[in-house]
Amino acid sequence: MPDTDPTDLTAYAELHADAVAALRRWTATSPVAAANRDRTLALLAAGPVALTRTHRPGHVTASALVLDPTGERVLLCLHGKFHKWVQLGGHCEPGDRTLVGAALREATEESGITGLTVGPEPIDVDVHAVACQGGSLHYDVRFAVFAPAGATERVSAESDALGWFPPDRLPTPLAGGTRQLVAPALAALARRAAG
Repeated sequence: MPDTDPTDLTAYAELHADAVAALRRWTATSPVAAANRDRTLALLAAGPVALTRTHRPGHVTASALVLDPTGERVLLCLHGKFHKWVQLGGHCEPGDRTLVGAALREATEESGITGLTVGPEPIDVDVHAVACQGGSLHYDVRFAVFAPAGATERVSAESDALGWFPPDRLPTPLAGGTRQLVAPALAALARRAAG
């Protein structure tokens, strides 16, 4: 990632345009996801600032549910700050050009797995409260990410642990909103396999 000033909004201009276009063309996977997509588009009307973690009303983030090639396991991290199992992901960074690219970057950084690939369309959008800036909202755009066969994960500084779990037996405590990613991620894997 280039060394860019995170307050330089021009560094987020391309990502902002991509986020708006991606969300406008996306067919939501549930009525709740559709409402959250519309809320996120309303937030993005503020311009590129809505992608920065300093935007107090909220900011867009990107996350990924990582699946093994068979769909028999999903990779989750035990988050170091709030001590719950959650999908990989986080803040957009200056220089991210696309939401899908930001999700793939986050998944790669947090899993330590090389060779990940990502589905081109979101699988969910979730809006939830976070402690950023003393209290804000994450408008989290979520993607399915696919690990290569034989992938070996490596815990990052942001996680206490990483673990592979069967989609129907996710660990506890589980962060709210993580379970709802399983069905659309498995559907994305099936579309990918059908190719």
